[in-house]
This record gives sequence, C-alpha cells and structure tokens, in this order.
Amino acid sequence: MIPSQQITGLVLAGGRATRMGQVQKGLQLLQSEPMLTHVLRGLQPQVGTIIINANQDLERYATFGYPVVSDEIKDFAGPLAGLHAGLLRCETPYLVCVPCDSPFLPNNLVENLALALIANQAQLAVVKALDNESESPHMRAQPVFALMEGGLAPHLLSFLENGGRKITTWYDSLQMIEVPFKDAASFRNINTLEELRHYNQNFAD
Repeated sequence: MIPSQQITGLVLAGGRATRMGQVQKGLQLLQSEPMLTHVLRGLQPQVGTIIINANQDLERYATFGYPVVSDEIKDFAGPLAGLHAGLLRCETPYLVCVPCDSPFLPNNLVENLALALIANQAQLAVVKALDNESESPHMRAQPVFALMEGGLAPHLLSFLENGGRKITTWYDSLQMIEVPFKDAASFRNINTLEELRHYNQNFAD
C-alpha cells in the first residue's frame, strides 16, 4: 500500500467547459457549494497534498487554500496539459488526478488504484467503471481518474511536444493497469448547466 502522504492530488479545472457555456465548472454551485468544494472534500482525506490546475479565474481558485497551477502548454491543449502542469509541481512519488466536475468521488478511489499499481508494478492505474449511457452497458476506462508515478513529466512533455493530445494514447505508452469499480455513479460528471440544475433539483426534493 502507498501511504497517502506520498500521493499528491491534482484537480483538473483548466478546461474551457464548452458544453457548460464556457463558465468555470468547478465554481458552479451544487447544493449551495462550488462543485470544486465537493471534489476537494472527497479527495483530501485520501492524499497528502492537493494542487488545482486552472487557467482562468486564478484568484477565485486560490481562495480554496491550495496551490493553483496553470498549463505550461498553451492554447488549452486538453487534460494532458493540466496533468503536465501538475506533474511539474508534484513533490511526492505519486500523483492522482480527478476532474473538477465529478463531485461524487468514492472514498476508496486512491486506495484501490494504489493497490493495483503496486501489485502490477505499473506506472499508471486508471479507473474502469460501468458505462450505463450506451445502448449496451459495459465497463470502460475513465481516463481522468488515474494514479501515476510522480516523475512522468518529461515523458509527457515529449509526447505533447510531438503533437500528442489524446490522453488514452499517452496512457497506452506507459505500463498501465485498469482498475474496475462497481459503483459507476461515483464517477458521474456534470457537464452542462441542465445537468447541474437536475442534480440541484434532486437534492432539493
């Protein structure tokens, strides 16, 4: 098992949120609190320290009390650019990343990923959960929920400098293990304002 103090948590909040009207998803209110607050509450007990990746509204993100890092790779190069920024600041042997729009994190996320990473001598452990939204439900990888070695920044930078942008393509270049989680609901993300209103209404009811 990896001690939590050896793991840095990275919350990815640096995207453009085009499906949510280009507002900052992590700052939108769920149950009267920013979605980011829910994510941080779920992640904090599982790691030693936390970094937030954001490219806009940096002062607002800084009010959450954790270091805020912006992409070194410019022009919104996707989640890998945020991951690269987090790895550059990572001072622990391991880093776990989660998105800012998934406020239902399971409390065994990091533990299960860490156990699989060590048991399989892998560089990267990725969540695999049930996809209920397709016509035929099946298990599929959830690539933005992942635990990895903390020293992968140079490898990732080389991938990005050569034009790579797809997160699963970079993952395929590493020693990777997919880790099944039964509770797919824990990895739901809120992509649109309509979905956010839906969850807020359900909580109100």
